[in-house]
Amino acid sequence: MAMEETLSKIRSAASNAAARAEGAHLIADAVRALGPYRWVGVYDVSSELVSIIASSSPGAPAYPPFPVRKGLTSSAIREKSAVVVGHVRSDPRYLTAFGNTLSEIVVPILDPRDSRVVGTIDVASERANAFSATEQRKLEECAHAALGLWIAT
Repeated sequence: MAMEETLSKIRSAASNAAARAEGAHLIADAVRALGPYRWVGVYDVSSELVSIIASSSPGAPAYPPFPVRKGLTSSAIREKSAVVVGHVRSDPRYLTAFGNTLSEIVVPILDPRDSRVVGTIDVASERANAFSATEQRKLEECAHAALGLWIAT
């Protein structure tokens, strides 16, 4: 699927405020289709908690909301920029949840009105060092296109 087609699909899903969760799932699926990604999660960020609202596969763990100040996501929120892990360490808890994930990127979704992080798109890959500058740019474009999902609601 071409990048422009993917962005169009994401904008369309994001503009449908009446079906927020469904739109978030469409965004996760469209992002996953961009590359050989194992899993994509779309998260909502409040001032205190981060909650997953969609993922690209039903096999992903069902996370409870977690505090904003926790792990890779908190770094992306604090720095307002993507956080890339080129090679995930073999933490048994991580491997139980994600299996053969080797790389991960967390891309913040920024509200242009006040630069607040309103959500994140988290992408996992089976390839080590999967997220080049080009991949990161593509995912940042997807995060920007997904903004309507939060602005509209």
